[in-house]
Amino acid sequence: MSDRSDRVTLRFLAAPTDLGYSGTVDAGRVLEWIDKAGYALAAQWSGRYCVTAYVGNVHFSRPVLVGQLVEATARIIHTGRSSMHIEVSVTSHDPRGGEPVEATSCLIIFVAVGDDGRSVEVPVWTPSTEHDVEAQQGAVRRIDLRAAIEAAMAEQHYTSAGTAPREVLRFLAAPTDVNWGGKVHGGIVMRWIDEAAHVVASRWTGSTHNVAVYSGGIRFYQPLFIGDLVEVEARLLHTGTSSMHISVHVRSGDPKDGELRLTTHCLTVFVALDDDGAAVQVRAWVPASDEDRALAAHALDLVALRSAVDRSTI
Repeated sequence: MSDRSDRVTLRFLAAPTDLGYSGTVDAGRVLEWIDKAGYALAAQWSGRYCVTAYVGNVHFSRPVLVGQLVEATARIIHTGRSSMHIEVSVTSHDPRGGEPVEATSCLIIFVAVGDDGRSVEVPVWTPSTEHDVEAQQGAVRRIDLRAAIEAAMAEQHYTSAGTAPREVLRFLAAPTDVNWGGKVHGGIVMRWIDEAAHVVASRWTGSTHNVAVYSGGIRFYQPLFIGDLVEVEARLLHTGTSSMHISVHVRSGDPKDGELRLTTHCLTVFVALDDDGAAVQVRAWVPASDEDRALAAHALDLVALRSAVDRSTI
């Protein structure tokens, strides 16, 4: 058993540059913090460079305000041969006083890799308390549920036959997006996902006062490299009373040939708010094609699968 610490906490102030369009810190920035805390722990535990493989079940329960003291705490709850299942919670509070209140929590999975880019074994994590045992059991139960979510997402078809509102952002991955291994930081990719989904939500509601309340099934298939042409496509799948379920695909490739490969895929849910921060009703989107109807049904299926994940969470 390794004597390395199995948890890490990052502490910092939320800066004005973290502000989103809703007047609070945007979800994309929080996702960056989650990824950084998870990476810090994964690298510390494994002693290796690590890559983000999966982020799931991110619930944004309350906003983070500029000027608040933020704590992003990561703790290992399960290890595989080369993988580390890490639970990350983000809390915030007024630095002048008050108790930290959780803003979000999620599961993030990192894989340790060697100099040749292949996965390598990591030290086995052994639960030391009853709470640790329960957390590990929950992580193991979620493996099959996560596989079901990934399979459901992979089976869907997104073609020109769809008539749903969509937006595509295209740009080059900049040197400032680099991580410690020379590739694009997973947290940056998640911020791009949030931004593209926000555009779709804003176009649909006619307002920028929309916030992410959930992101899940964030699967990283391929690395992105500095200088890559990046395409982030967001598409509305389903609307609820105040919610918009949006699928986002990230593709990237060498700009010289224009061939793009799928690097990341996820589903995110936005809610429309009024000026007081209360959820408001959004106009319903009505599927018009067979593909539209299939994807709308898929969004509802994912809601049911997410509910199963929530019930399995310790």
